[in-house]
Amino acid sequence: MSEQEIPHVELSVDGLLKAAQDATGLHDFGDESFREPFEVLVKSLNEEANLNAVGRFTQYQRILNILCNRLRTEGWIARHPEILDEQITAPVVIIGLQRTGSTMFHRVLASDSRFYAPLWYEVRNPAPYMDWTPTQTDQRIVEGEAEVAAMLEANPELAAIHPMDPHAPDEDIMLLEHSFYSTVPDAFCNVPTYGKWNDTHDNTPGYEYLKRQLQSLQWQKKQKGQQAERWLLKTPHHLHHVATLLRVFPDAKIIQTHRDPLQTIPSAASMNYNLWIMCADEPDPKVVGEQWAAKYARGMLHTMQTRQSKPDAFIDVWYKDTVANPMVPAQAVYDFIGMTFTEEARAAMEKWREENKREARPSHEYTLEQFGFSEEGLKEQFAEYRAQYLR
Repeated sequence: MSEQEIPHVELSVDGLLKAAQDATGLHDFGDESFREPFEVLVKSLNEEANLNAVGRFTQYQRILNILCNRLRTEGWIARHPEILDEQITAPVVIIGLQRTGSTMFHRVLASDSRFYAPLWYEVRNPAPYMDWTPTQTDQRIVEGEAEVAAMLEANPELAAIHPMDPHAPDEDIMLLEHSFYSTVPDAFCNVPTYGKWNDTHDNTPGYEYLKRQLQSLQWQKKQKGQQAERWLLKTPHHLHHVATLLRVFPDAKIIQTHRDPLQTIPSAASMNYNLWIMCADEPDPKVVGEQWAAKYARGMLHTMQTRQSKPDAFIDVWYKDTVANPMVPAQAVYDFIGMTFTEEARAAMEKWREENKREARPSHEYTLEQFGFSEEGLKEQFAEYRAQYLR
């Protein structure tokens, strides 16, 4: 679609709410806590993000999609109130800076069928269409495949940064996005006012809504015949709010992945910059770098402080160990969470590794200077973390 063919859209609070209700025929958006961050985001997109026509349309569509999913979620719960009886027991949650091998480790562990894992098409569209049946083709899969293909066509560099697969386990931050308590908008656009709002407000409503979505997804998976023991989640976002996560999921087991921020932060900035350039003309890579380094520095200190009061909830996994042989840290994780590392699980993981080798994807190229970083600056910004965890 050329820029001339992109339809004009009204990026407004009232217009988006009405469009979602008109599209679904539903009216209950659920808990009202989403409204304030939603309004802050729309204002920030209009006033700060410098959106081009493509960016304005894609952000409109993304928010509309979120609102439609909220409406359908409540529609399904009204139809099947037993969804809220689903128990989310002792979820295993992988956290850590971006680019610490967490995606690979998540997908390796998720090969064990005893875990429920949220798939990309599910986190993107957690609520089925109201005519969904578990035995027929799921329209969310069709849409997910098309969206991933379009993203990779728009910016092929994304394939080198994050393995895009609509059928693979992916980050539950996209579930949190449906509460409007997430860093997803910051990843796509320059929305500093919205980012500051999230940083300075209690994110408990977002995590409570995440639990509601997991109950819904667990119910859906059971309708399709899947039976597992517990959830396996993953997103770097939890670094910023891990204390809140542990309040909402008090029996959660946290796997923290580690790698030197000198390698991870520039790579994370590159990933987000490659999203920004799809929504705005000539965004400043140094602004991307400044925002995300500061965000992760704060989040890491928060996690380190939280660990002091709940040390038994965490286990550490190092990037170099998962790259060398993920079966070794996997064994440690299974011991930590109290599950048997079965031969069936090991075989499934080895099969996934064989079918998903890193060299099958293009290399990811970037420099520190491109994003305004220096080795000395990053060492200072992450000094406490590097002193405690680098080995």
